Amino acid sequence: QGQLVESGGRLVQAGGSLRLSCVASGLAFSISNYAMAWFRQAPGKEREFVTAISSRDSRTYYADSVKGRFTISRDSAKYTVYLQMNNLKPEDTAAYYCAADLRGPGSSTQGYYDLWGQGTQVTVSS
Repeated sequence: QGQLVESGGRLVQAGGSLRLSCVASGLAFSISNYAMAWFRQAPGKEREFVTAISSRDSRTYYADSVKGRFTISRDSAKYTVYLQMNNLKPEDTAAYYCAADLRGPGSSTQGYYDLWGQGTQVTVSS
């Protein structure tokens, strides 16, 4: 089935930058065969879509709230997906989760993804 492990979350000041990593292991196929996504969940709120990269053509999709500030990328040789976050805002504070969907289109719908990581905490201070 495989495993996803996120890292890189920490406390950062507003306006700062962070890069999150998601390392995949035990997958049946190359990571390039999976749509990979980042979701986040703030305290007391539902988990929400942040960004995704599709499986076949690496098309990227972003939530309006992060467009122009966040960038998703994939290094297939390292089985790693990255989330570069710039100009961070206090409202970006959340636990960030990586997810995988075999041969997926890069959907914003959580139900498409059947493999999830445990999450990494990002806290942005004002």
